Amino acid sequence: MAETAKTTKARATAGTTKSTATRKTKKTVAEQVTAMTPTREEIARLAEQFWAERGWQDGMAEQDWIRAEQALMAS
Repeated sequence: MAETAKTTKARATAGTTKSTATRKTKKTVAEQVTAMTPTREEIARLAEQFWAERGWQDGMAEQDWIRAEQALMAS
């Protein structure tokens, strides 16, 4: 009877540890979105590359920024 109690307690403890470990590996939706969202610096770097590809012509900064955002979000 004492062995049954020890086995039951061991199973309960193992189950708790397993679910706790699972919770640690799961990311919340906010963490997933943050991981997928490019930083401002990444967008700026790529937008500057697009600007350079156009020969440093002015007047399309917003389009370069949006294009950079979309390119980084797609990858």
